[in-house]
Amino acid sequence: MPPEDAITKRSDLAWAISVGGISTVAFAIFVVFAWYFSATLFLIFAGILLGVALNALTELFGRVMGGPHALRLTIVCLLLTALLAGVVFLGGSTIADQAKVLSTTLKSQIVNVKTFLEQHGVDTSYLDFGGLASEADGSVKPETPVKPAPAFPGEAKTNNLPSASAFASSGGAIVSQTLKIILGAVGALGNFFIVLFLGLAFAAQPSTYRRGLLSLTPKKYRAPMTVIVDNISGTLERWLIAQMITMLAVGSVTWIGLMLIGVPSAFILGVQAGLLAFIPTVGALLAGLIVVLASLASGWFAAASAFVLFLGVHAMESYVLTPILQRQALDIPPATLFAFQIMLGIVFGVWGLALALPVLAIMKVVIDFLREADEDDSGAEPVAKAA
Repeated sequence: MPPEDAITKRSDLAWAISVGGISTVAFAIFVVFAWYFSATLFLIFAGILLGVALNALTELFGRVMGGPHALRLTIVCLLLTALLAGVVFLGGSTIADQAKVLSTTLKSQIVNVKTFLEQHGVDTSYLDFGGLASEADGSVKPETPVKPAPAFPGEAKTNNLPSASAFASSGGAIVSQTLKIILGAVGALGNFFIVLFLGLAFAAQPSTYRRGLLSLTPKKYRAPMTVIVDNISGTLERWLIAQMITMLAVGSVTWIGLMLIGVPSAFILGVQAGLLAFIPTVGALLAGLIVVLASLASGWFAAASAFVLFLGVHAMESYVLTPILQRQALDIPPATLFAFQIMLGIVFGVWGLALALPVLAIMKVVIDFLREADEDDSGAEPVAKAA
């Protein structure tokens, strides 16, 4: 081998080793970053999904009525705000009352189920029912400790006021619990406004963020990256529109069915069934469990009717709405989706469980594009050789 070719080969090998090492280190850093800041990343991803949903509604509204994008987005936001405000102001007290009744009913029914299982020889010691039992039975009062009688008739009565240390300890506990409640409320409210702000920002100028993302891609990969980004955007828009229609249908049918059966808190149960329909498979099972437990308070016939209603709603969602509405959006096998949900739920908690489907949809779009590109290259190679 000539010395010049040997030097070039060694340089290429050194460059390949350097790039491989840097890529490996960068990937490891990214994995560690994603692991420790997964909640923040999922929060940003939720904001992006909200922006995609608002943009999809804006484009759908544009098919009916023309006008600039900003005007259509403003009308969509005003309509959604008016709908939410109407639900809160017209049924806010009803929702609050039904939520309180539902919470008490669920706690008491869980304790009843525990008692039934224990009577039939099922060990429930691994489940934590202690707090629920005390909350469900409001009639049980804590026993008042019996004070010992004075040893001598003339012994003076001691003061019943707490000591300074006990008073300081109780005050510290009260302040600590108050701070936890305040910080939790502030954190939840802050997360809501973060998602809302990100969604509005992405929906207001989607082309700007699209161009910004593509500008970060090297020039030779910009064309395939454009196709991937557009495919992901279209897939998520179609899925979100279909999902919103499915959630509305599931919530409405559940509410009307439970109201006809005579189950208390039918409206709030319909709302939670519609919201949990956003999470495939796991959400439907959880919603059905809550509905059946809440219906047990009205008797076994109501519980059996609620169970039949749950099966009917689940069949409507799985065999009617999903094939019709999401046939062009997603084509993911149920077992694959369920396994991916369980994996993300165990690793990342509630965020991973709720957002597993859109994450898997993005991965599927990328894999499909790479597979199609590979098939095109393999099909074009014999033609090139023949030429």
